[in-house]
Amino acid sequence: MNFRPRPRDEPEINLIPFIDVLLVVLIFLMLSTTYSKFTELQVKLPAADAEQQRDYPKEVIVAVSSDGRYMVNKALVEGRSIERLGAALLEAAKAGKDSVIIISADASATHQAVISVMEAARRQGLTQITFATQSSAQAGAK
Repeated sequence: MNFRPRPRDEPEINLIPFIDVLLVVLIFLMLSTTYSKFTELQVKLPAADAEQQRDYPKEVIVAVSSDGRYMVNKALVEGRSIERLGAALLEAAKAGKDSVIIISADASATHQAVISVMEAARRQGLTQITFATQSSAQAGAK
């Protein structure tokens, strides 16, 4: 019986397979990545006011504040009567009966204030009404 300890070989870490795997991953990432190409010309675009360019004749935006005041296409409506609101809606409806009324009411506006806008639109023959909302993410940011 041979009880002498045999000399143990030192373990080696072979890095070649590790490097091969890393190169394959690098090549895969290089081929699958999309690159955005920048233009060769440096162009400074002219500035313009986006609100002035936006002209949708079929849209009439009615804003209702929390205290019951009305704005039709960013113009304040004097008084809170349905007759004055209807006159302002008719004046702003450039497309006539095909105009779309977009009601953008404050979250704390009264139900009656929104119904008054709908009634004024109905009296003027404007039957296409929709409501503007914001997403929950935008509401949480404010």
